[in-house]
Order: sequence, then C-alpha cells, then structure tokens
Amino acid sequence: MGYFKSLYSSELPHRARAVYMYLHDRVDREGKCYPAIGTIAKELKLSRSTVKRAVADLEKSGYLRKEPRWRENGGKSSNLYYVEKPNSS
Repeated sequence: MGYFKSLYSSELPHRARAVYMYLHDRVDREGKCYPAIGTIAKELKLSRSTVKRAVADLEKSGYLRKEPRWRENGGKSSNLYYVEKPNSS
C-alpha cells in the first residue's frame, strides 16, 4: 500500500481521506499548500461544509496542520495547510 498505508487503515471518514489525498497531491517541497475551501469542494464534488469537517478530522488526527492567512488589507485569504506524513503501521 505504500505511502498511504496508515491512512487506509485509519478510522478517518472517506471525506477526510479524499481531502488528504487532494492536498497531498498539491504540496510543495516543504509540505505546504493553500487551496481555498471552495476550490477543494468544487474539484472533489463535495460541499464546503463537508470539506471543513474533513479538514477538522485531519487536524484532530495529526495528518494536517492549518494556519490562517491574511491579505494586506486585513481580509482573510485561504488557509495554509501543512500536510503531515502519515505514520507507517
């Protein structure tokens, strides 16, 4: 199973697994990416609230770390996501 072995054997719901794989596919060399919730939802054909729940699931389980980003004018931008490598079990 390789890289995703612990993800497959985890108790995470399928929405979280899909979002993790989506984010993992978009990370840079430092393991970070910043797609908007709406973009993730549109490309995975999920609702925005489902994506938000999936992100919360991933954060709680240690697969993802999220930091808010802000525009120069003080407005909220997309989150910065750090995708953590799953533990191999």
